[in-house]
Amino acid sequence: MQTTRHVLFERSEMKDRHLVRKKIREHIADKTNLPILIFPEGTCINNTSVMMFKKGSFEVGGTIHPVAIKYDPRFGDVFWNSTKYSVMTHLFNVMTSWAIVCNVWYLPPMVKEEEEDAVHFANRVKAVIAAQGGMSVLPWDGGLKRKKVKESFKEEQQKKYCQIV
Repeated sequence: MQTTRHVLFERSEMKDRHLVRKKIREHIADKTNLPILIFPEGTCINNTSVMMFKKGSFEVGGTIHPVAIKYDPRFGDVFWNSTKYSVMTHLFNVMTSWAIVCNVWYLPPMVKEEEEDAVHFANRVKAVIAAQGGMSVLPWDGGLKRKKVKESFKEEQQKKYCQIV
């Protein structure tokens, strides 16, 4: 990782977030640098949806080159359901699968529009990726796989439901 200039950080640490944002800005300012590979979703799910993107990647400016990736589970499923399989069982299943097939689509570059904030830009990129992969768009992040739903999310959904009723 040191030879490829990875930027490691602790998402919950605010100082780390600012440092990463600064390093990304410096990197994209130098036009001789290669593009940065970022996974703004932060996790993978079961090939059916695209979850909320973390906005930090979309705050720094620059051109985004979206890539849609979708695994074909016919020969081997790469997704680990940690509630169903241990890590060793999952690794065994992946290593003994006949093949790992992955569809990759390189989409047209996207730039943040003048009136757009980072969240709207991230959602626009996410929608393009989801449409290409034939997946649905989810408004929450991957943390819900391991944590309880935030009260603010529950309240927001309850308000929306009350408006419908």
